[in-house]
Amino acid sequence: MAASGRELEGKVAIVTGAGRNIGRAIALALAEGGAAVVVNSRSNRVEAEAVAREIVGRGGRATALIADVTDAAAVERMAADTVKQLGRIDILVNNAALRKETPIETMTAADWREILSVILDGAFHCVKACLPHLKRNGAGAIVNIGGLSAHTGAKRRAHVVTAKAGLVGFTRALAHDLADDKITVNCVSPGIIGTARKTGTPEPQHHQTHATLLGRQGAPEEVAAAVRFLCGPAGRYITGQTIHVNGGAFHG
Repeated sequence: MAASGRELEGKVAIVTGAGRNIGRAIALALAEGGAAVVVNSRSNRVEAEAVAREIVGRGGRATALIADVTDAAAVERMAADTVKQLGRIDILVNNAALRKETPIETMTAADWREILSVILDGAFHCVKACLPHLKRNGAGAIVNIGGLSAHTGAKRRAHVVTAKAGLVGFTRALAHDLADDKITVNCVSPGIIGTARKTGTPEPQHHQTHATLLGRQGAPEEVAAAVRFLCGPAGRYITGQTIHVNGGAFHG
């Protein structure tokens, strides 16, 4: 991991969709850096609490908060509960996402909205709810988790590609809006990452058509290391950027 020590000591982070895979790895990495972490899940309390216990077991501070990021009121409650329990908000990682595959011929408006509501609307709701607290601290960090297909395209993922590409634009816009408040905003775009999938779920189609230069899949911890760096003091001069963690599968 590029970062070392306890460079995030005294900070409080919210990581959405943190019950498993990349979200879990990000929560653990920020906690390792010294941050107290809110482990968010839409509905799976068992997973979220397991990650929080893992952090506490390693000597960190964490709490699990259940909130559907598509629900603005639920997100507001999560932000309020974070401040009530942990005292502040310094870091927001918008990781919650759905990555379904649906051919455009059979994609319905409901299919389209389901994906965009989690990835784009969810990020918007979380930023709006956390912004007053991020502004208060004078060194806030927002990291949006993008994706390889936003830059390369992919079959059967028009909704996901569109939403993830929208996160790149959202990142750039927020970097301008929030620079005066000393809040950095960046996007970390994972490539072909080895993650646990539900039984019977095939590997994403675009994983089969993109090869990495390094000849292997990435690990969630490698994505998490980039997020941790951007949230720490060494990343304070980086904003409005998309950082690709993909083993050379895409050259942006």
